[in-house]
Amino acid sequence: MEFITEWVTNIILFILLATVIDMLLPNSSMQKYTKMVMGLLLIAIILTPILKIISKDFEAALTSIHFQQPSEDKNMKNLIDLKKKEIQASQHAYILEELAGRLKKDVKEELMKQYGLEIADIDVEVNTKSDQATLKNLQKVMVLLSRPDTGVKTVEAVKPIVIDTETPLPSKKATEEAKQIAAFLSEKWNVTEDTVEVQIEGGGNNKNG
Repeated sequence: MEFITEWVTNIILFILLATVIDMLLPNSSMQKYTKMVMGLLLIAIILTPILKIISKDFEAALTSIHFQQPSEDKNMKNLIDLKKKEIQASQHAYILEELAGRLKKDVKEELMKQYGLEIADIDVEVNTKSDQATLKNLQKVMVLLSRPDTGVKTVEAVKPIVIDTETPLPSKKATEEAKQIAAFLSEKWNVTEDTVEVQIEGGGNNKNG
């Protein structure tokens, strides 16, 4: 109520002041401009309450933006970082798959020709400090070998049992074979022998430190 009283009082006082100024000014071209200025000032005084309300709403809007904007920015940044990590992970997995496929292809023919084995599965690990998956960054190559199924099964005749203490056990033979293949693969892939870990299905494996 006090605000309305003050507002009406200001309008009345301004009208009285404008009337006095209009009476004191001589009839000239300046009187027209003076009336225009007085009219604009009167409009401004009349619109004062509306301007104050708009000003308060605007300040409140700015305050809400001030508190909400950082939270929204943080959520958006977290979402972008999450999507970025997902894309990087998928790209990294794709690059590793491509690298494993290339390694497998490079030795496929010679591996079959020399040892009669094929790569059933290959898993590649690279240096996590590097953002590139290349042969230089290889830390471990785990290879699972298997003998191809020719589809022909024959029943061998029963042979007499002969005990030969000088012949190595099959598991030992398989382990030696795995070591030889590991050396062969490391040479073909131009990596250290410790990097390659070979396991033969139904046989032995080479475990390098």
